[in-house]
Amino acid sequence: MGFWKSFFGGEESNPEEEKKNAEAKNFDVFKYDGVKAMRMGQFDYAEKCFREALKIQEDLEVHDYLSQTLIRLNRLDEALEELNIIIKAEPDNIAIMLHAAHVAYMQEDYEQMKNFCEQALGVDAENAMANYMVAQAALGQGDLINGIARLTKAIALNEQLGDARLLRAKTLLKLGDVNGAEEDVNWLMAHTEDEEEVLLMAARVAHVKGENDNALTIYNKVIDLNPFQMDAYRERGQIRYEQGDKKGAQEDMQKLLEMNPNELADVSGDYSAEGVEQAMKRVYSAINPFGL
Repeated sequence: MGFWKSFFGGEESNPEEEKKNAEAKNFDVFKYDGVKAMRMGQFDYAEKCFREALKIQEDLEVHDYLSQTLIRLNRLDEALEELNIIIKAEPDNIAIMLHAAHVAYMQEDYEQMKNFCEQALGVDAENAMANYMVAQAALGQGDLINGIARLTKAIALNEQLGDARLLRAKTLLKLGDVNGAEEDVNWLMAHTEDEEEVLLMAARVAHVKGENDNALTIYNKVIDLNPFQMDAYRERGQIRYEQGDKKGAQEDMQKLLEMNPNELADVSGDYSAEGVEQAMKRVYSAINPFGL
């Protein structure tokens, strides 16, 4: 029978081969429909597609796509499960380890974050980003000294790592090392252009040094860049309050009340001039001068 099919131009059917071809085709359909849905923001449908694809065959790329989808659905524990599958299959994949560390950071699970970073450092101890992220984990656990040490190493490995300099400046200022914080801020000011977080740190350093006119100028610039920057209004208002500029301080407090009444309004919810003044006294008196 097989001879005659071949003789007349036909091919003998192979059910097993046909099944494999159909599965491969279905896998591709589910995978790429999932990618398309993910890019369109249809994350529930994307998840279904990726899970169906994985029922057909294991594929690390699909696990990665599924992890991204689960992050967007705010199901971070499940996302980490997918990333762990990739890490087990690719124990030298530093990028995936650091991605997992970032997910743990989103959960504020600093111990798990540290573990992922240490795995990455086990592969490459000189990886600047891994050192930076393990510093984040240390600081999240309140270990300021080790945090600064790791940040310093990260910066030594990559002097252009501005995030590490910014975090070190914040930490040094928290420890009262104004000069150390100022060095990092000066570098950032020289190498970045009008970044809110950098400008806020520059203003805080100036305030702690008693250079209040300079601090006010910088806060004004931040507010010009972003009229909804609450920290700038709060901290500028504090300086105005300290300088006896009651009107300016009240204006900043009114702005804060408008943007976030639940956080800053007084207990009675009184938005009269007297209520604003009470909130002003309470909030400005409690602000940490380091902005932390």
